[in-house]
Amino acid sequence: MKALHEVLERKYGDSPERVLQFGEGNFLRGFADWMIDCANSESGADGEKAAGAYEGSIVLCQPIRQGMGEIINRQKGMYTLLMRGRENGVAREEAAVISSVSRCINPYEDYDALLAIARSPELQVIISNTTEAGIAWQDGCALTDAPPASYPAKLTAFLYERYTAFGGSAESRLLVLPVELIDDNGSTLRHLVRRHAEEWQLPEGFLAWLEKHVSFANTLVDRIVTGYPREDIAAIEAGLGYTDDLLVTSELFNLWVIEADAAWGDVLPVGRANPDASSKPSGGVRANVIWTDNAAPYKKRKVRILNGGHTSMVLAGYLAGHDTVLDCMQDATFREYLRRLLFDEVIPTLDLPREDLEDFARSVIDRFDNPYIRHRLLDISLNSCSKFAARCVPSLLAYREATQKLPDLLVFSLAAFMAFYRGTLRDGTYTGVRPDGTVYEIRDDAQVLAFFDSLWNGPVGKDPQALVAAVLARSDFWNGQSLLDVPGLVEQTAAHLRQILEQGDMRRSVAALLQ
Repeated sequence: MKALHEVLERKYGDSPERVLQFGEGNFLRGFADWMIDCANSESGADGEKAAGAYEGSIVLCQPIRQGMGEIINRQKGMYTLLMRGRENGVAREEAAVISSVSRCINPYEDYDALLAIARSPELQVIISNTTEAGIAWQDGCALTDAPPASYPAKLTAFLYERYTAFGGSAESRLLVLPVELIDDNGSTLRHLVRRHAEEWQLPEGFLAWLEKHVSFANTLVDRIVTGYPREDIAAIEAGLGYTDDLLVTSELFNLWVIEADAAWGDVLPVGRANPDASSKPSGGVRANVIWTDNAAPYKKRKVRILNGGHTSMVLAGYLAGHDTVLDCMQDATFREYLRRLLFDEVIPTLDLPREDLEDFARSVIDRFDNPYIRHRLLDISLNSCSKFAARCVPSLLAYREATQKLPDLLVFSLAAFMAFYRGTLRDGTYTGVRPDGTVYEIRDDAQVLAFFDSLWNGPVGKDPQALVAAVLARSDFWNGQSLLDVPGLVEQTAAHLRQILEQGDMRRSVAALLQ
């Protein structure tokens, strides 16, 4: 078979380079670049390009010396995104050819090419995904480095080049969209850029230009991008009719929350699909983008419903004999357990409109039930102590405060967490045994594992109420507060833990809970 770029035409890669992207990996190509391609491809009812539709391409920049630039350029920036999952309970998959990438540069081989983009009047937006460690301070970076080592230092040098080229004019304004998975990613990046500017003693005019004309947006991103499907690539390419070394797979769901002035949405019109379009971009999957002045409620929604749903279900699911999230979702008992927990106990604690929260929860259930993704429960169980504290305890406490009652399913999940952490520590490895005899490793901070080992293999290990009280008393586990003072929590958690231990069958315990 011929390669993708030999059989298909690049549609949008020759448009003005309005977006610079630091990062050329799977996530951005399966998320932001796809959204920009959707914006480029919007058409009106007559099939013509919709008025106001985007006309821009993306120039990629490798954030590290070794990257995918050579392959990207060989394929003329084109690649296939295969989106697979469930929507409204129905399994579906759709392929889209992304052609909005113009080229990829390697600043370690051609730093001048990066600086030339800084001087371009076409540039409007900078996107980055340099991993969570990428937005961090690194000593020793200098303005004269070609390029500076860290991403914040590279960005500072890039922005200073732009400031110098345009004399700090309003026409050189930029929107900076980091998607690295850290809290307040835009604010943090802005702080680091200012710190580099001050260390390098750049002029006050540059700092004033940064403040007035460069908008660093905090963002929240949500899409599982599973990357190159190595195991079934032959079958996929046979169906497509071409080879593609850059093919990337993802789920159907996508969400980009951007905390910025809504006017920037006119500059980068992602997620603004024409409601009168005769055909949907990329085969029907819409880009879901929310421009807001406060991303916090959406972050809370994601943490409490998506992440909290995972953490509340997977430990009990594993002890019930399941190995993946999909296994849990194909078990009617666990599916109903998750549904009730989200709709009856988590959603009532959140601030967004009920309809929006329920739509999001239904999408989460579809995503967990994705037949194309194998999420191993033991992988998700990593560091469950801190995860439970961040994702589930706030919902539990908020429900108790609002209703003066304890949310029974969340309390049960707390007991299941303690049952999962029943193990033995030997030679630095802490292992448990589930009822079917499978030995599993419990992975968490050393001090957490040592604590649970001392409990389960000490005198309180035979007294569920004493064990629960000891766990809930650890304020360092629970966001700095002891949970002993929550009325009835020790007793109710202990009752569930005792039942789990005596029953010896987690699935039956969950089924009894739902009756």
